Amino acid sequence: MAVRLLILVQETTFADALATRLEAEPGLEIVAALHGRIPSPQLFAGSLADVVLLDADLPGDAAFTLCEELSRRGRTPYVILISGSSDPRRIVRGIETGAVGWVRKDESVDRLINVIHGVTRGETWLPPSDTGEVLRLLMRQRDLGHDGDGEFLTALTQRERQVLVCLAEGADRRDTAEHLHMSPNTVRTHLQNLMAKLGVHSALEAVALTRSHLDD
Repeated sequence: MAVRLLILVQETTFADALATRLEAEPGLEIVAALHGRIPSPQLFAGSLADVVLLDADLPGDAAFTLCEELSRRGRTPYVILISGSSDPRRIVRGIETGAVGWVRKDESVDRLINVIHGVTRGETWLPPSDTGEVLRLLMRQRDLGHDGDGEFLTALTQRERQVLVCLAEGADRRDTAEHLHMSPNTVRTHLQNLMAKLGVHSALEAVALTRSHLDD
């Protein structure tokens, strides 16, 4: 089944060129390519898009506000933010508002395609050169009001704790599934449940929270 994309970027030429290139890629389908004005969140919910490519450089905090509004809804599309820069603090802001990917506008389309397919598998994709700093910022900034003795994990089931610890130790989701003798879909279900319990929007936030407590 094709991954359905909705594109929203400021520049008309960039939006059209991106849509044309991605439409030609097997396994991808363009639902709409928008530019300029900022649409209502209802448009995204009603578009049946699987992934939204959202311009992080929209005026003010428009992109982050839209991400946050979408994340509060039921089934929402995965949001990949695209930007002319990769400031780790802005990437963290995007993650905290619900985005699951960040791609610079000067990166290759092949890279973007890999990110699109990755997020539909439940992965979080960031610029490799900034991932370490993003994780450090999340570890410093994330404060859910728990102490450092690991008690925050008591809200999780045993399986959820095992999944989270595997990810915090650096395993990817496929390795986690193999190590715990479960399917990747089961890992994803456990991850979605534990993120809801911990009050975070992404696997990366959950991992950062776990590492910060393990390091205490």
